[in-house]
Amino acid sequence: VQLQASGGGLVQAGDSLRLSCTASGRTVSVYGMGWFRQAPGKEREFVAGIPWSIGPTVYSDSLKGRFTISKDRAKNTIYLQMNSLKPEDTAVYYCAADLKPSWRMTTSESDYDYWGQGTLVTVSS
Repeated sequence: VQLQASGGGLVQAGDSLRLSCTASGRTVSVYGMGWFRQAPGKEREFVAGIPWSIGPTVYSDSLKGRFTISKDRAKNTIYLQMNSLKPEDTAVYYCAADLKPSWRMTTSESDYDYWGQGTLVTVSS
């Protein structure tokens, strides 16, 4: 499975941005996909996850309400809509694919099997 993330850029505080991640290859093996981010000098953290078929989406408690994850199965693509962006949202955003079926999307980085290359989001104050 290959993942290609896009949509990052430089925005001002309060702006919105939508990231995309398209999966290719053996996508039938994918159970769900997620977004993580890594700010400068910090560890990578979970943002949101969504099952490829049925099941609830999962969000980081601190980001729920401003960020929304969605999917387009026909395009093998997930999205991350980010609203009311803050300078502390500045990070490299990664998408990842989980191949292991579960009753709930995992928030653990180590549970994801494939990773995209990341897209940089910079929020200026």
